[in-house]
Amino acid sequence: MKSRRRESKAVTALLYLFLIMLSVICLFPVQWIVMASLNTGNALYSSSLVPEQLTLSHYRYLFDHTDYVLWFWNTFKIACMNMGASLVVVTAAAYAVSRFRFTGREIVLTTLMVLQMFPSFMAMISVYILLLQAGLLDTHLGLVLVYVAGGSPIGIWIVKGYMDGIPKSLEETARIDGASHTTVFVRVIAPLCVPILSFVALTSFIAPWMDFILPRLLLRSSEKKTLAIGLFEMVMDKSQMQFTTFAAGAVLLAIPITLLFFFLQRYVIDGLTAGASKG
Repeated sequence: MKSRRRESKAVTALLYLFLIMLSVICLFPVQWIVMASLNTGNALYSSSLVPEQLTLSHYRYLFDHTDYVLWFWNTFKIACMNMGASLVVVTAAAYAVSRFRFTGREIVLTTLMVLQMFPSFMAMISVYILLLQAGLLDTHLGLVLVYVAGGSPIGIWIVKGYMDGIPKSLEETARIDGASHTTVFVRVIAPLCVPILSFVALTSFIAPWMDFILPRLLLRSSEKKTLAIGLFEMVMDKSQMQFTTFAAGAVLLAIPITLLFFFLQRYVIDGLTAGASKG
């Protein structure tokens, strides 16, 4: 018995040691980029973990001498629009293919699966031509439509699989009480799907927030630029290599995603608890 306890304690200690080492490895780049944004000069290199002189001048430069606020607002608007539209499309489509049997259902599911097998850059030329013909080139709306269309297939499959695990007896009970399909969806299915919908919302927000290729391809006007384009052009300007200013912009870029993650994490836990009590 004592030997088993010792083995258990040793395994636990090794597990904690591994997790601590993994945390250090993951947090070191974060610490490095934060300290670089506070370092003087334009070089990212520092001889110590914490620079001898710390400054907020790079953050002030972003707001006073660049269009960072405009880039931030454009990116935030696109990300929120994509998140809202993706949630509506994914949830409605997943509920339809999960709960209803209709002609062509298997074809729809197979098509959604096949669409995920091809890399997105293969459709770049087609997307460009379609938006050009529709008059949506160099518009945030056109960019959002591309994001929604590209991210919905995998989201529908994920949410559909989650909905398949919800007992149909809950819907039957609600219908006996006189609830319509809409009421069942809004008041029974949707609350139980909060964990997976939170995941879809988070990924739908992150996709345009961190993307560079599509905005670079579709957006041309300076007032339509996103954060990725603005920061890229900042460091690619050969007349002034502002890497520390880029680091400051990257730190601010990570704040909304971090806040959204902690906000949605609470709903994931609440949704799991609600699903367990109702199941």
